[in-house]
Amino acid sequence: MSLKVVLLLASIAGLVGIAVGYYLRLIISLGKKGSMELEIKEMMLRAKEDAKKITSQAEESAAIALKETRAEIKEREEKLKKSEERLIKKEDLLDKRQVDIDREVENIKGKIEEVKKIKERVDSLEKEKKAEIEKIANLNEEEAREQLLQTIEQKYEDDLVVRMQKLQQYGEEKLEKRAQEILSTAIQRLGNSVASDALTTTVSIPSDEIKGKVIGKEGRNIKAFERATGVEIIVDDTPGAITISSFDPVRRQVARIALENLIIDGRIQPAKIESVVEKATQEINKVIKEKGQQATYETGVINLDPRIVAILGRLHFRTSYGQNVLQHSIEMTHIAGMIAEELGANVAIAKAGALLHDIGKAVDHEVQGTHVEIGRRILQKFGASEEIIKAMQAHHGEYPYETVESIIVQTADAISGARPGARRDSIENYLRRLEELESIATSLPGIEKAYALQAGREIRIFVSPEKISDLDSRKLARDIAIRIEGELKYPGEIKVTVIRETRVVDYAR
Repeated sequence: MSLKVVLLLASIAGLVGIAVGYYLRLIISLGKKGSMELEIKEMMLRAKEDAKKITSQAEESAAIALKETRAEIKEREEKLKKSEERLIKKEDLLDKRQVDIDREVENIKGKIEEVKKIKERVDSLEKEKKAEIEKIANLNEEEAREQLLQTIEQKYEDDLVVRMQKLQQYGEEKLEKRAQEILSTAIQRLGNSVASDALTTTVSIPSDEIKGKVIGKEGRNIKAFERATGVEIIVDDTPGAITISSFDPVRRQVARIALENLIIDGRIQPAKIESVVEKATQEINKVIKEKGQQATYETGVINLDPRIVAILGRLHFRTSYGQNVLQHSIEMTHIAGMIAEELGANVAIAKAGALLHDIGKAVDHEVQGTHVEIGRRILQKFGASEEIIKAMQAHHGEYPYETVESIIVQTADAISGARPGARRDSIENYLRRLEELESIATSLPGIEKAYALQAGREIRIFVSPEKISDLDSRKLARDIAIRIEGELKYPGEIKVTVIRETRVVDYAR
């Protein structure tokens, strides 16, 4: 019984504890709820106050903005009103001016009509007067003029003859003086010095031991070099130098570059010589192109075909009477430009004709015909204008002077070539003889190359072994010697050397 009582009492105590705890929790929660409601009310009051402040500030800002906007609108309205008033005034002014213009136009029309009427009246009076004079004189206008002129001529014939003679003499003197002034001015403005090209070129060597390498065993290196380049190599006792001799300046330059490269490389033997000569030839071709471009740039002659410019550059290695042909052409171009400018002619055509007047000399040893005819064909082939061709073709009198520019080119050529020291006739004759010597040899079939050496005392000919036999070589040498004796004039004797060489090349791979 006591255990049950104890459990019962414990249960009752637990229930009472739970009820008391729930009551206490309820009291605490009600207290917190009251405090939260107070905080919310306070927050609402503060929010209302802030809203009132913001609203009042916004109303003030809006009032200020509205006031400024109204002031701006009012200002714009005043400006528009002033602009409108100005436009109205301008329109009124324009209307008045238009009225004045219309009035002036009407007045002018009236005056034009009056002038026409007056002119018609004057023409009528002149016709009447002319008819009356013709009726009185019994002559028409042409007959009266002719009769008057005849009377004056008869009366003053002697005076007219004397006057015409004086005018003719004065005119000739004046023109002659003007021509002298133009030519003297052109010569004075371009008084360039002229240096004649030599026929030999010297190559410096670091030591005399190189001479032995250049000659090679039994002279095979020097023979291979001379065959590849067409020049003569002179290896003498001159210290530190080897001389290259040839009348052809292009061959000399190729040989000089090739020999210098071989000396630098050190490996001098026939196979190497041929490859180095080929590279040197390519370098010279590049120099030729650059010289042509430089000449056109220096003279201001533009719009030429690049192929014409390349052929023009070859004149850098060509001489005429000891005068460098490219320098002569450039000098002529400047002179022709000055004269054309003085005379009022076409400066561009005169300069182009002068620059290209001797272009045929670049290939005259390869093509038949005079250098003028060759030059004409070159310019026609590569599209040069007909005016330029007419200007250049008459500088030696082979063609008539069709334009003023052709006369200018001929005059410039004479000025450039006639200056003291510009040319030497003996060198030109010498070079012409060497060119003719080579042309005789190369004109025969089966010949690959022909070189005039030793100042024209030897002609060295290389033949094709497939076409020319050893027996034919002997006969060929004799035939060439006979032709030289019959066609050329020369001092002493000329040695004719025919070389027939068979070369077989194979490769080990």
